[in-house]
Amino acid sequence: MSEAAPKDPRLTAIIVASALFMQNLDSAAVTTALPSMARDLGEEPARLGVAITSYLVALTVFIPVSGWVADKFGPKRVFMFAIALFAASSAMCGLADGLTWLVVARVVQGLAGAMMVPVGRLLLLRGLRKDQMLTAMAWLTMPAMLGPITGPMLGGVLTDLAGWRSVFWINVPVGVLGLLMVAWKIPAMQVEDPGPPDARGLLLVGGALTLFMIGLETIGRHVLPTAWPEVALVLGIITGGFAIRHCRRAARPALDLTLLKVPSFHAALFAGSLFRIGAGASPFLVPVLLQVGFGWAASEAGFVSFATALGALMMKPLARPILRAVGFRGTVVWGGLAAAVTLAGSAMFTPSWPIWAMFIWLALSGLARSLQFTSLNTLAFADLPQNRLSAGTGFMGMAQQMAPALGTVLATTTLEISAWAHGRHDLAVQDFSVGFLVAGLVSALSAPFYARLPADIGHEVSGQRRKS
Repeated sequence: MSEAAPKDPRLTAIIVASALFMQNLDSAAVTTALPSMARDLGEEPARLGVAITSYLVALTVFIPVSGWVADKFGPKRVFMFAIALFAASSAMCGLADGLTWLVVARVVQGLAGAMMVPVGRLLLLRGLRKDQMLTAMAWLTMPAMLGPITGPMLGGVLTDLAGWRSVFWINVPVGVLGLLMVAWKIPAMQVEDPGPPDARGLLLVGGALTLFMIGLETIGRHVLPTAWPEVALVLGIITGGFAIRHCRRAARPALDLTLLKVPSFHAALFAGSLFRIGAGASPFLVPVLLQVGFGWAASEAGFVSFATALGALMMKPLARPILRAVGFRGTVVWGGLAAAVTLAGSAMFTPSWPIWAMFIWLALSGLARSLQFTSLNTLAFADLPQNRLSAGTGFMGMAQQMAPALGTVLATTTLEISAWAHGRHDLAVQDFSVGFLVAGLVSALSAPFYARLPADIGHEVSGQRRKS
């Protein structure tokens, strides 16, 4: 398939990133609004947690089919439909007068988000020259950093000023603006008939993801009856085994496992997931430490947490020169270790630390983490041919969605084990120190896998001069 690159890939990246920011912001903001939602709807907060779980399950389950849908109907058309559906389902959430209505609307919202994330990335990457990819991906990775950091702060402000429904309604004007910008500035792309979908593979992959995510998101929350989350996790793993077996044998599988033979994609998926799991613990640990451990107000915690996003913004113009000088392998090895060290170093935080010192440390952490996210997201597609981008974006999107959820589970489990080991029921500051150390260690475990990559991997994208 031959397609012309957009005239300005940065503009396309900004437009796509704005839609993805809406999705990421919504995910983070709803958590802050949950207690107010529970009071208004007359539900227990733990029971209302299903509104978050249902969204995450739908988001993860529908990602594998997104590549086929984009190939069938065209990335631009599908992306516009996803934005419209996300805005409409957000309005449905804002109008909900009961838990059932809210859960149904959140499932629809998750379906829309599943199309927005990988299809938006596909819309950007198709037809892009190798030397344009790094700049475009640097802009596109910003929502992943900004959404989880700004979401809780914005969610709290909106909930206090205008009620929890405003957290959902704000997506409507953003969605309308996004639709207009996509229709105006992003050109349509040629489509070829991808053939029938792998229905059996989609059912197996979707079933495995559904069971696994339900177990992952409900374990320890007392939302489901005792042992149900554990059973769901086990069944999800077993079903996943059948799904892998099928995808290895199918001619056009739901998940193209042959992509794992591409070293850059393999490293970004598996080693990158290790890094993302560790990094995914931070958006949970930092605000909870500041509020529960230090007794700070939500606004104070939100201000300090925003330092990570500030550091991410500062890295954007630096990523390309660093990758050109060091290459992908050196950047993901040493940049990943720097991010792991700054993450683990947050274990030093105590109530005696001045706010400015915490702010600087978290900004440095955001700086290193942003470099790693930009590098990994670009490396994943650096060596994929154009005709395999659809399969690659769906596969990578699924892995990227699961990693933050696993990171939250890592954080909560570590905190509970630490408190239990010290004979306490309530969390203390030292429990969070253990949480940061474990998260940093998990992130650092990815470095040996990166070190095995060829020295000049992705050199066409990074601009690094190949050594003879």
